[in-house]
Amino acid sequence: MQLTKDFSLSEMTNSRTATANNIQNVPNDEQIANLRALCVQVLQPARDKIGRAITINSGFRSLALNSILSKASSTSQHLQGEAADITMSDKNSNMELFAIIRDLGNYDQLIDEKNFSWIHVSWKRAGNNRKQAFSKK
Repeated sequence: MQLTKDFSLSEMTNSRTATANNIQNVPNDEQIANLRALCVQVLQPARDKIGRAITINSGFRSLALNSILSKASSTSQHLQGEAADITMSDKNSNMELFAIIRDLGNYDQLIDEKNFSWIHVSWKRAGNNRKQAFSKK
């Protein structure tokens, strides 16, 4: 199922950890609606602006998947389908992508993870989006 022109449900739910641990990482209808909103509001506009592919490292996480990931928060927006960890080809591209998303202004949280090793971005379909941008070293 396509969520937007460049993002599919399968890439937003794909997880090597889930596969390796025989975990079903399947979102419900509300979580799919949240994933679609994240793609429509944040990821697709960023993809259109940057003009290159964005890789989803981690999108939706089922409770079972989230519970086995080290350092995964029990309140993670990944559980609701509201967040994705994304990357491009290198640190400089990740820095460019971060700046594009920040400048477009549609996000809840935008986090530079480990000196632009990847970017965490979230969007809330319901409620206020906080527009918090920061770095986690």
